Amino acid sequence: MNFSMLHMLPFIERVKASWLGQMISGSLWLLAVIESVHLLALAVIGGAVLIVDLRLLGLGIREQPVEAIARDAQPWFLWSWAVMIVTGVLLFASEPEKLYYSPPFFWKMTFLTVATIFALTVRRRVVLAGEGRFSPAVLKLVAITSLTLWLGVGASGRWIGFG
Repeated sequence: MNFSMLHMLPFIERVKASWLGQMISGSLWLLAVIESVHLLALAVIGGAVLIVDLRLLGLGIREQPVEAIARDAQPWFLWSWAVMIVTGVLLFASEPEKLYYSPPFFWKMTFLTVATIFALTVRRRVVLAGEGRFSPAVLKLVAITSLTLWLGVGASGRWIGFG
């Protein structure tokens, strides 16, 4: 265990002992409800990402410009992301020690951070630039990067259950 991990232990212990952590971990049904909402939010994010990235790959809805699809998908992405973060904090409060020592949790947070930054910067700039501003190769690279990052979020999240 390195120094930075030891430095966070008091915080982890406070979260575990908090009324919120105790309420969620002590409930027979609350954890399941929160986790279900968390997974539904991830599924909606996946749909919002997939519909745009498929269009960037030249698949999916070809009748509409990518920027129109992206504008329509953006509110779904943002609201689901917010729900996923709130429910994720609640899930963390229910078992902070397990997650603190979990390599898959570290990877999930890393993928989530990078995927979110990528989605709100590079990907957003490319999809809202308009047709023909970027080469098909760049569009494909952006789509594949985006899909890979969000797949990393989901896969590492699932991996937490086995850690």
